[in-house]
Amino acid sequence: MKVKGFNHVTIRVSDLEKSLGFYRDLLGMKLVHRGKTDAYLEWGTAWVALVEKKAQAGDQGGDSGFGVDHVAFSIDEEDFDEAARRLEESGVPIVRGPVRRGVGRSINFLDPDGTQLELHTSNLQERMTVWS
Repeated sequence: MKVKGFNHVTIRVSDLEKSLGFYRDLLGMKLVHRGKTDAYLEWGTAWVALVEKKAQAGDQGGDSGFGVDHVAFSIDEEDFDEAARRLEESGVPIVRGPVRRGVGRSINFLDPDGTQLELHTSNLQERMTVWS
């Protein structure tokens, strides 16, 4: 697979406004998009997505579902189909995709320990065109 590098990380948060105070105001990330339950930020060349998830009854500590949702890696459009085919043929559990997300394409899958990973073909600026 011809992965080019890190693309983004998506983090599930309990309170989007509080988290923006931390990531934007304290850490200095640049807010690129703010939705009702999500925000996209840049930090140097890193792209960080925050997605608000309300706590469910019975959620406690590490069982709350908060924290890293998935980690994404960049791949060129011309290498995407081959990578997706290789994952599928190898029996890797596919969580979502392949799908078109904005102007790019994505496939989400699980590693052997259940960590969700994503291959994504666009960058943050291209992704934001769907909100313009």
